[in-house]
Amino acid sequence: MELISALIVGLVGSLHCAGMCGPIAIALPLDNRSWFDRISGGLLYNTGRILTYGFMGAIFGLAGMGLALGGLQQWISIAVGAIMVLSILIPGIASANSTFTRFIDPLTSWLKKAFGKFLTRKTYPSLFMLGLLNGFLPCGLVYIALAGALITSNVYEGTFYMLLFGLGTIPMMLAISLAGNLISLKLRKSLSRIIPYFIVLLGLLFILRGLNLGIPYISPKLSQQGDTTTMECCPPKN
Repeated sequence: MELISALIVGLVGSLHCAGMCGPIAIALPLDNRSWFDRISGGLLYNTGRILTYGFMGAIFGLAGMGLALGGLQQWISIAVGAIMVLSILIPGIASANSTFTRFIDPLTSWLKKAFGKFLTRKTYPSLFMLGLLNGFLPCGLVYIALAGALITSNVYEGTFYMLLFGLGTIPMMLAISLAGNLISLKLRKSLSRIIPYFIVLLGLLFILRGLNLGIPYISPKLSQQGDTTTMECCPPKN
């Protein structure tokens, strides 16, 4: 269920990408090329972006593994879900990330300079590098996906979670890079209005998962792997 949700987050969340990251996709040096070159260049750009997401998923999956070993997996799921819901219901919470934004401003400034450098190079490697860099740009949607990778509590599942999330965003992002300004800014903003409702729904699912209610797919019982391992390795003495 978690991995399926990653693909859904990418597909629905790409409506947010249409409004926020659309200008980057439109600015890609794909004009005045054949359709084959434009499609292959767009796929290279998105491949780089997805690989970055996978790298971050591995890191958050590893962090989640440590939290699971500490018995905090349920509480982290509930906390993440509550923050997602409250960030929509109480807008002031969302604005509180300004401190975090200031903290990563140096990285953002460096990324902008690197973007400008590669945008001037109309080559396939530059498109791939633009995708790699784009994956590191601050984005609320990516943070939501990383929260899901954290809850997987597994390096491999965390990586796969983010790869599926990235795959879900490809149709919209590729369409924007190919169609360019044919998709109006007004339409992109209209599509992004769906996102708050989706975030609330996803947050509620995270909360239900953490409550460990035993509901298949929605709130399954979390396995006590650590206890089982202990019993198998160290059986009680007679």
